[in-house]
Amino acid sequence: MIRDLIASLPNDLPVLIAGPTASGKSALALAIAEAQGGVIVNADASQVYDCWRVLTARPSVEEEACAPHALYGHLPYDAPYSTGHWLRDVTLLLSGPRPIIVGGTGLYFTALTEGLADIPPTPPEIRASADAMDTKEMIDDLEQGTLSRIDTANRARVQRAWEVQKATGRALADWQDDTNPALLPAGQFSGIVLESPKDWLTPRIERRFDQMLKGGALDEARAMEDRFDPALPSCRAIGAAEAMARLRGEIDHATAVERATIATRQYAKRQRTWFRARMAGWRRVASNDLG
Repeated sequence: MIRDLIASLPNDLPVLIAGPTASGKSALALAIAEAQGGVIVNADASQVYDCWRVLTARPSVEEEACAPHALYGHLPYDAPYSTGHWLRDVTLLLSGPRPIIVGGTGLYFTALTEGLADIPPTPPEIRASADAMDTKEMIDDLEQGTLSRIDTANRARVQRAWEVQKATGRALADWQDDTNPALLPAGQFSGIVLESPKDWLTPRIERRFDQMLKGGALDEARAMEDRFDPALPSCRAIGAAEAMARLRGEIDHATAVERATIATRQYAKRQRTWFRARMAGWRRVASNDLG
């Protein structure tokens, strides 16, 4: 199946691979790169930070040696990084060797294929105010057009919308309506969405976090212990809080795995919802058929 999938891809177009966490996206990207060449480009907001390789399932050193990789672990833990930053970084890569862009951050793909509003940066004092606010308080402050477009269960998305509204005096939805043209519009890329049945994906999620804790995630947490800040985007990576709590002896191994599994399942559900709504024209491939 995977051989047939790769053979069907035009080798002159960028490949975009989206899918829920633990669905096998990175393995597919590497298989394409090894068969057809290209640069594997990260489209996962948590994998841009250098502090988490194991915890965010970044490609291993051995995998990175098999094909060129870009935008993985290229930022320090406290660096500000937005969808706009990622879009500017990936723009530079579009003119080089064929990119194979892979990840689970739907907003990155949407910005690339549908365009992104040119919103001014948020002043530090407004960011500080938002950091101190309760999520519900921010939601209550947002106008309805924006609320209908964002995932209100995602603190980062809510805070971004609130900051934009507060800093610019315009709703995020209004900014989005004034969107710049897409860098890769339909027809200029091969888009793949990996679909993963829950009964197949959930055991993979549970096994993966168990293996992470046993295979280096606690060492990463130990290295971050004196600078861990839940307000930082890097420290909001799924499993980071659970690994830190396990390291500090606040919970046992089984509880850490259970909590991280629940959080990951919830995130995977939000990812699937986004992919269905925003990537309707992409090719659907069942993860469990790839082998």
